[in-house]
Amino acid sequence: MPIALSFLAIFAYALASLIILFRLNAKRLNKSPSMSRKWPIIVSAIGIAFHLLTILNTTFTATGVDFGLLSMMSVITWIIALLVWIICVTNPMEHLGIIALPLASGILLIKMLFTDTVLINYDISLKLHITLSLMAYSLISLAAIQAILLGIQNNHLHNQKPTGFIRILPPLKIMEKQLFQLLLIGFITLTLSLASGFIFLEDMFAQHVAHKTILSMVAWLGFAVLLWGHFQYGWRGKTATRWTLAGAIILMLAYLGSKLVFELMA
Repeated sequence: MPIALSFLAIFAYALASLIILFRLNAKRLNKSPSMSRKWPIIVSAIGIAFHLLTILNTTFTATGVDFGLLSMMSVITWIIALLVWIICVTNPMEHLGIIALPLASGILLIKMLFTDTVLINYDISLKLHITLSLMAYSLISLAAIQAILLGIQNNHLHNQKPTGFIRILPPLKIMEKQLFQLLLIGFITLTLSLASGFIFLEDMFAQHVAHKTILSMVAWLGFAVLLWGHFQYGWRGKTATRWTLAGAIILMLAYLGSKLVFELMA
């Protein structure tokens, strides 16, 4: 059953990605897309629904929650896909789906091929902390995707090479506005995640979580400085891209990197 659900999610994600590609390519050629923007929204929603059912069947089980690396990556990419879907309902940000949906498909496919089950039982307070953490990682990852696209767009425009790829993206000012909106929401969620950890965990600097806590706090400080610099001094462009990617990498090392090392050594 979970394998069938995964296949259905992967197929829907792939189809939605193709529809988005066709639409963006039409825009690149200055043509009116033959398919309405509602179609990728509908098809990706189907993929998100099947992906959720897969998670409910494989990650949240009667014997505990699977906190294996691939299971958590599946949850994170599902949250990213859901966030992109919510954003695209009201905003012209289809370009995010070109990266987010194939990423979710890839993680689902890898999870079908490899098993990394780590069943753990947590109480409700720790589940709240973990949920906030996963939301923060997902939002910052989405901001990192936006930052990469913004960096490419900035580079092409500064080199006066506005190729077809650049034409499919929203104007630079809108891209930057969207980036800082994602960063602000991600920063608030990360703040709540860290706060809940200090409240609910016995020791956030215990040996097995100290590196994760320290790296998360470093990333939090980096995002705080970036947001302060943006709203106070108008930091943008390459500065915003570099700080966002640096913070996202540190945050990724805090959770996924440490988790990978832990599971390989276990």
